[in-house]
Amino acid sequence: MKRIELESFLNNLFKPELFDDYCPNGLQVEGRPNIEKIIFAVSATRESTEYAARKDACALIVHHGLFWKFHGTRTLTGPFAKRVFPLIKEEINLFGYHLPLDGHAEIGNAASIAMLLGLTKLSPFGMYKGASTGIKGELEKPIDALLFKKILGEKLHHSVLYSNPEETNGQIKTIGIITGGANSQWREAKSMGLDAYITGEMSEHDFHESRESGMHMFAAGHHATEKLGIQSLMKYIQKEFPTLECEFLDSENPA
Repeated sequence: MKRIELESFLNNLFKPELFDDYCPNGLQVEGRPNIEKIIFAVSATRESTEYAARKDACALIVHHGLFWKFHGTRTLTGPFAKRVFPLIKEEINLFGYHLPLDGHAEIGNAASIAMLLGLTKLSPFGMYKGASTGIKGELEKPIDALLFKKILGEKLHHSVLYSNPEETNGQIKTIGIITGGANSQWREAKSMGLDAYITGEMSEHDFHESRESGMHMFAAGHHATEKLGIQSLMKYIQKEFPTLECEFLDSENPA
């Protein structure tokens, strides 16, 4: 397929114009005009760009792209240059979708975890500047929170931090999910009367505050909670365009 066709397909799928993100969403580096092979990864790192180059990929599609407002203006020097140069040298297209992939109702990071856990009655959750970045839903029946922590860790293949509030009955059924670094959004889950909140990271103060507020907060790793969405996207693209060669590159990132 043509690059312009893939770009149009992805933008129609994710509608990045609806999100006030802190990075550009969509085509970040323009490469060759024809697309035959795509590598998928959570982040555009030196590892993933060099891997895409070795595999002679035409495109690299990621959740975390190269450019972020909090980095400011950056020169193409040092480690950052080594991330970019394989893309330029081999004319590899780089696509990145951040918040649009977090909150997509069907193949997003949060939705993918919700389906993995068997949640039902799914609906948007985690509003950020007018757009949903997460999902909320219900378990079929209440479950002991410590057992749920074990199940979540097994499903995501990652250790789980748990705030373990004492002033509850220890049972959870309703859950809000925002993946990655959404440490403080447990407050939204609490305000909506949900039993639990799943994200990737947990700060020191959010551990104490969520625990003292009676919110069951689970943090299962930034990378671990955000690799399901990009894999769901790969499967979706494979179904829509069966002639494309697609491959997912995982990372050993424990964070």
